[in-house]
Amino acid sequence: MTMPVGIGVVGAGTISDTYLENLTSFADTDVLAIGDIVPEAAQEKAAKYDVATAGDVATVLNHPGVEIVVNLTIPAAHAEVASQAIAAGKHVWNEKPLTLDRVSGRSLLQDAEAAGLLIGCAPDTFLGPGLQTACRLIEQGTIGTPLTALALLQLPGPESWHPNPAFLYAAGAGPLFDLGPYYLTAIVQVYGSVSSVAALGSKARERRVIGSGPKAGEEFDVMVPSHVSALVQFESGQSAQAIFSFDSALPRTLLEVNGTDATMLLPDPNYFDGDIAVRRRDGEDWETVASTTAVSFRGTGVLDMARAIREGRPHRAQGKLAYHVLDTMIAIADSVESRAFVEVASSVDKPPLLPEDWNPLAPTV
Repeated sequence: MTMPVGIGVVGAGTISDTYLENLTSFADTDVLAIGDIVPEAAQEKAAKYDVATAGDVATVLNHPGVEIVVNLTIPAAHAEVASQAIAAGKHVWNEKPLTLDRVSGRSLLQDAEAAGLLIGCAPDTFLGPGLQTACRLIEQGTIGTPLTALALLQLPGPESWHPNPAFLYAAGAGPLFDLGPYYLTAIVQVYGSVSSVAALGSKARERRVIGSGPKAGEEFDVMVPSHVSALVQFESGQSAQAIFSFDSALPRTLLEVNGTDATMLLPDPNYFDGDIAVRRRDGEDWETVASTTAVSFRGTGVLDMARAIREGRPHRAQGKLAYHVLDTMIAIADSVESRAFVEVASSVDKPPLLPEDWNPLAPTV
C-alpha cells in the first residue's frame, strides 16, 4: 500500500475549518502544512487540527511532502496562488470559482496539463450521496426523459452573519459567482454542457451594512448585481431557469428537474445529502424516494482527486468542469450587461457517477 497523499492548505479563513475537519479525517489524505498571508492565522488553525507545519504561503508551496495545494483564498487570489502551486510542481484544488476570468482560467488548465498536474475545483457537493443518488435515479428513468430544470437561491444576503462580507459583493462574487456554481454544476451533471444563456440583473441597494463580528455596523459597496435571473440552454436541447439573489426577505432554495413522467425535487446543491422527492403526473402529493446521509463534506472532491493521483485515473471535480461553469457564469454576467443571448463557447463531458459503494473514510491508497 502506498502513502496517503500529502495536502497543503493555503488560506486559513472561515471555509478552511470544514475542509480541515474532513481532510484530517480521511485515511487517504495527510494534511502537512497550512499557509496564509497572515501566518498567525495559519498557526492557529494548525494548532486546532494538529497540523505539523504552518506559516506563510511559501511554507506550503515549498513543503516537499505536499502533493496537492488546497487553495482557499478569496476569489481574486485564486489564479495567482494556483499558478504558483503549479510552478512549484503541485496539483491544485481551488475553491470556487476557478478564477475570475476566462483567460486566467484557460491558462491554469493549460499550464497544469503541460506540467502533468491535475486541477480540481469546488463545488464538490455534487459528489455527495444526495446529488449522486438523484442523478442515478434520473439516469434510471425515474422521471422519464429530463426536460427542464428550475433553480432558486434566494437570501437576504450574507452580511448578517459573515464577519467580513465585502468580498462577497465584489467582482467574482455576488450570488451568481458565490452560490451559482453549486446549482450550475448540479444541473450540468444532469443535462451536460450549457450552449447559451440570457439574463437580467439588479441591485437592491448600492451599500450594505455588516451585521456581526468586530466590523459590525460598517458599510461597504455592492460592486456586482445582487439579484440575477437567468435562462439556460443546454447543448442537448433542454433548458433551465435560475434565480440567484441576495435581495430576498424570504430565504428559499430549490432545485427541481422536470421530466416526461414526473418532477424530481433534489437536495440543496450547497449540501452533500438530503431527501429526494418525486411528484408523478398522475399523483397528488410528493413521494420521498430516497433519504441520504453524508459521511464527508467539503474536501470530498480533494479526496477523489488524491485517490485519482494514486490510481492513475481522471478525477471528477475537474478544472475543465469548473471552467465550463465559470464560462457559463461570465456569459450570464455578459448577458446582464448586453440584455441579449450570449453563447457559451466551452463544453465538458459529464463526470461519471461515483460507485454506489464508494466510501470516503476507507483507506484505499
